[in-house]
Amino acid sequence: MRVFNGMNISASALTAQRFRMDVISSNMANAESTRANFVNGEWQPYRRKMVEFEPVKGSFNTYLNKAMKESQNPGQGVRVRAVVEDETPFTYVYNPEHPDANADGYVAMPNVDPLKEMIDLMSATRSYEANITAFNATKSMLMKALEIGK
Repeated sequence: MRVFNGMNISASALTAQRFRMDVISSNMANAESTRANFVNGEWQPYRRKMVEFEPVKGSFNTYLNKAMKESQNPGQGVRVRAVVEDETPFTYVYNPEHPDANADGYVAMPNVDPLKEMIDLMSATRSYEANITAFNATKSMLMKALEIGK
């Protein structure tokens, strides 16, 4: 096991969670955007985006089996696998004065729920904080190990 392996794992998680927070911020900023994508000659509302993570090498089962066999090959961290669009249908709001209203007076609004986004943001923030704590604990252990030789 390398000395800085724990720090590298925490750093990869920090990067991934920061990216997740950026995507959530983008969702919040576009919660009212009715003209986000131009598809087949028509404007479509903004569609909520979500981040998917994956381990850097192997799968969860691989790491679980290694841990159960007490292998010396720890995980390598996490990375963003993809940013996917939420396929939840758009909500329709009656507003015949809106320039994007259809013939019946309904406007297709983005499928972004601000409450759900805030919960996801709180989750990402807590994960970020937990990884900072793990990073600092690893740093503290390495500093204590350096003090042994004094």
